[in-house]
Amino acid sequence: MQILRRAWSPIWAVAGIIAGIAGLMTIEIIEEPDMTLGQILMELAEPVLIVLAVAGVVHLLGRMQRQHLEQLSLMRDLEVARSEGAQWRADMRELLKGLGSAIDGQFDRWQLTAAEREIALLMLKGFSHKEIALARDTSERTIRQQAQSIYGKANLSGRAALSAFFLEDLLLPREQSG
Repeated sequence: MQILRRAWSPIWAVAGIIAGIAGLMTIEIIEEPDMTLGQILMELAEPVLIVLAVAGVVHLLGRMQRQHLEQLSLMRDLEVARSEGAQWRADMRELLKGLGSAIDGQFDRWQLTAAEREIALLMLKGFSHKEIALARDTSERTIRQQAQSIYGKANLSGRAALSAFFLEDLLLPREQSG
């Protein structure tokens, strides 16, 4: 029903406008019966322009209202997303502390030096050797050598194996529902 109202509303508005202009022109012709066709057309131009201007303003106001409602909806959605993100971070904070402690414990078991611990952590975070070298103000070659030392102490084949070592238990397969 709402769709029909929306479709018919402009049609009725246009019909009303045409009827109104026709009524005004009829009154004008009755008041001045000796008007020529050119004069009638000139008299018709003024109300048509006024009506078109008003119709344009009404259209723009409607469009502005729809955009305002859409903006409010987007702002509500953004607030919900922010709230959910804050809740997720709060929920995960304790888990991440535990994960950090577990990583530190493993680094202790591997007997990594302070520099190796920092480099291993940066590699787990996804930094490249070049980025780590820039952050630590050292050469990329030094970072590569320290990474090799980390892999050797951990008995791992490389960066992917290092990441997999810590991620494997975090990404357990979902339990099968049966």
